[in-house]
This record gives sequence, C-alpha cells and structure tokens, in this order.
Amino acid sequence: MSDFPADLVDFSAARVLVVGDVMLDRFVYGDVQRISPEAPIPVIRAERELAMPGGAGNVARNIAALGARATLIGLVGDDTAADLLNDVLAAEPGIEARLVVDETRPTIEKSRFIGSRQQLLRVDRETSRAPADDSLATLIAAAIDALADCSVLVLSDYAKGVMAPSVVTKLVAAAAKAGKPVLVDPKGSDFSRYRGATLVTPNLAEARLASGMACDDDAGVVAAGRRLQADSGLAGILITRGAAGMTLLQGDAAPMHLPAEAREVFDVSGAGDTVVATIAAALAAGRSLPQAAHLANVAAGIVVGKIGTAVVLPEELRVALHMPDPHSFAAKVATRQQARARVDLWRAHGERIGFTNGVFDLLHPGHLALLSEVRSQCDRLIVAINADASVKKLKGPQRPVQDEDHRAQLLAALGMVDLVVVFEEDTPIPLLELLQPDLLVKGGDYTVDQVVGADVVRGYGGEVRVSKLVAGQSTTATISRLRG
Repeated sequence: MSDFPADLVDFSAARVLVVGDVMLDRFVYGDVQRISPEAPIPVIRAERELAMPGGAGNVARNIAALGARATLIGLVGDDTAADLLNDVLAAEPGIEARLVVDETRPTIEKSRFIGSRQQLLRVDRETSRAPADDSLATLIAAAIDALADCSVLVLSDYAKGVMAPSVVTKLVAAAAKAGKPVLVDPKGSDFSRYRGATLVTPNLAEARLASGMACDDDAGVVAAGRRLQADSGLAGILITRGAAGMTLLQGDAAPMHLPAEAREVFDVSGAGDTVVATIAAALAAGRSLPQAAHLANVAAGIVVGKIGTAVVLPEELRVALHMPDPHSFAAKVATRQQARARVDLWRAHGERIGFTNGVFDLLHPGHLALLSEVRSQCDRLIVAINADASVKKLKGPQRPVQDEDHRAQLLAALGMVDLVVVFEEDTPIPLLELLQPDLLVKGGDYTVDQVVGADVVRGYGGEVRVSKLVAGQSTTATISRLRG
C-alpha cells in the first residue's frame, strides 16, 4: 500500500448523507480504589464526563474526522438528552445534523463507566417501541431532500427502529433513481430488506447469522458472502473478519482478501462505524470500491489501537499508507501534522509524552545521556531539531555539519527516540503549543525558568526539567578536536 498516492486520502470534496439510529454516548471516567461496602462492586470516584454522538452519529463523526462533510438524519426524543446531543453535534466541524423529534420515544443513551482504563458498566436508556409513522415520514422526506447535495448514502442500522423496512426501501429507491451508491451497516439476520444496496458491511458474526454458514476460512467466508449477495439482492458485500482482515465481494469479480492492519488491539468498539465511514468518504471523493476497501482496512487497524469510540484522522491514514512499519527510521521522522496525529494516538493510550529539542549536529555521548534520561521519565520521546537555516542563524555559516535530513535519520535510528520533528522557527514554541508534551527537558546550564517554552508547557499543566550536560561533551568541542 505504500504506492498509494497522497491525494487518495483527500476527502475534502466528499459529501455523505448518513441516516440511521442516532444515539448519545456518555463516558464517565474515574479512579477505582475500593470495593463498595454495600455490595461486592468497585466504587468509581468520577473525575470527568464526556458526551459524544453515538450510533449513526459516530459514523458521521468518523466521516467528518476524515475531512469530508456529513449530513446526519435520525430520530431523537423531546428531552434533555436530545438537547445535549444537538449541542455535541453542533461542536463537531463537518457535520450538519437534521434530527427529527419523535415525542413518543426517548433519545437513545448509552452511558459507560470506566475506572482505571477499564469499562466496568454500561447503562442503556432506550425503548423497543416503534417510531411514530409521521416521524418516519418526516425523516424519509428530510433524507430524500438532503440526498440531492450528497454523493453517497449510508444507512446505519442499529436495530433501534429507524431503519424500518419501509424506510430502507424508499431511501434505496431514491438513491438508485439519483444514481448514488448506498452503503449499509446492517443488523439482524434478514439482509433482504437491504435489497438494491451497493455494499453491505457485516462483521463475521453478522455474516454467519444472516447466511447460516460457518465462515471458518476464506472459502467459507466467500461462500457465505455469495449466498447473501444472491439471496438478498446485494451488489457487493464487505465482511470484516477481525484478526483475519476483510473480504470484499463485488458483483462477479474475484474475491479480494485484505489482511488485518492492526498491530495492537486496545478496543474494537466503533470499528464498524469507522469502516463504513471510510468507504463512504472514499467513494464520495471519487475513489474506486477496491481503493475504498483498502483505506477502510487501514483505518480499522488504526482505530482498534485507540481506547473508546475513536476516529481516524487523514494524517494517520497517510502515515499508515506510506510508512507501513511504525518502527522504521523513516516512520519516525514526521511532519507537524503527522506528529500531532501520532501524539493523539499515544495520548489515547494514556502514555506520557516527553520532548526535548536542539541542533543535534554531531551525535556524542552527551546527547545520548540526555536522550536516555528523558526517555526514562516518559513512555514516548519526541526530539525536535532545528532546520538548517535556523542552525546557521544560531551557530554561524559553517554549521550544521550534517544537514537536517541526516540529523533526523540518525536520531530516528536510536531505539530510545520515538519521533523526530524538524522545526523552521528560531524556537520550538509553536511545536510545543501544537503537541503539548507532558514533559519538556532541556540539557544545559539553565534554570527551569530559562528554558525556552517552559511557560507554555507549565501553562497547560506540563512539567519542565533541566538535565546537566556531560562534562567535555559538545558538538563545538568535537569539531575543535577534529580541526586540531
């Protein structure tokens, strides 16, 4: 996949319509230090709460995170949860929400309680009551109206009532009339209600249930998929298979098996939303279905490496596509936005991020001592180096001895270094403001207050330290000794 062009990940012109079961996801985070005296259950001391769009709302959120624009249509109740959901959707750039109020049903809520990075309890607030007929009619009308400005329709079915057979049939027909593809994230055992869809994206368990077949290996998955295509009138099917990757069946074309991209799996929640969102954004941007499937496979590998219901950023896709080995030297040298994407991923894992900066012209034992000291105090170490033009201003026209590319590569080759970023400015302050590391360490005879950027780091609650240099070790001294 390293031969994919960079513009394959440009979704800025994509417009996607998402219709389905919209929910409000709440997350309560806290610390667990004792067991309740009332029952053998942990007590969470709540420290922070987070609300975000769930269900079809998370599909829209994933589409917007990729740089596309999403129009979201679904049902909510006449309640405070709907007010909060509208607020969080309004705060998500790239999403236009057109939610229909159904006074006969509450807004669907899922509250998760997480202690010490482990989900301990989920509380659902929902009803099995079917939506009111007039609410569904209003939703259908709103969706058909919005379809005119979108290139792809996504039906996000969580079996909560919005994706009633009459709704699916009318929306698939409207999209077919407009010549626009329909993607379905399905539920249940009867895929025939999605007849006419361009692509259905079940996971392995859903494919087994709907087909009644084992799906134990590639051949079994293909057989089940072909049966679903034939019996349910589906143009294509993408079966997500967890650690076995994905299988794409498109019309009569040969099956495409995509190996799993994930290196570490932390949380699979929301991965299906990421898959359908990535395919939708890619198709809306003019990519082919095989290209879209490749991108979705890479995106799924990224999102399961995050904790909670997460999204994938374009820069993360670019890094994964063009730097397939995250431990290679090249993968460690990053642009600012690539660095930000990598930091967001590390932070989602709860890792402590350290930062140091300098010229690092000729590596010597003093440099190694500094880097080793910083790395011992954090989980990830970012080294920012001055660009060549900046070095000449600081050190004179004869420096640097090594250009910025070679300096970056040498640092990236060190196992203790996780990321190298070149900065053009005279100081690393803009980079510190962007990345917000937990720890800033500078080597030299300074006080903490004299460290450039210390006020920035301490301003957002980070820590600043000074490391003493190794006596007699400096690039200037090394150059002097070489000159005799």
